[in-house]
Amino acid sequence: MPDLLAYGGLFAAAFVAATLLPAQSEAVLAGLVLAGGYDTTLLVLVATAGNVLGSLTNWVLGRLVTLYEDRPWFPIRRTALARAEGWYRRFGRWSLLLSWAPVVGDPLTLVAGLLRERLDVFLVLVTIAKLGRYVAVALLARAFA
Repeated sequence: MPDLLAYGGLFAAAFVAATLLPAQSEAVLAGLVLAGGYDTTLLVLVATAGNVLGSLTNWVLGRLVTLYEDRPWFPIRRTALARAEGWYRRFGRWSLLLSWAPVVGDPLTLVAGLLRERLDVFLVLVTIAKLGRYVAVALLARAFA
């Protein structure tokens, strides 16, 4: 049961961290790697899956964003959305390789949906970015273990 809680907690942290809600999944992954007793490859895959699904949630919201953008409860400032849209228009779909980055990453995934990026392209590029980040975090954590 503790393994299920650890992997499930990591998945949940990674999912939430990829949405527009503030959360931190790298610390959870590093903590589990440092704790030992967990399969590092499985930890990386679980974190990646959760984070990609969170980004997919942003992509879906992006497809729907124009319906709710003017509402007072809308969670994204127009300036942040405009900045991400500018990046996306300037660098195109390749900007999704920065979806792992703080501040711009989550809005980029939302903008990809808003600008109707193809789902297959979105998933491949976002998965590469998220997997790369979690591999780096796990390797750094193992170096200190």
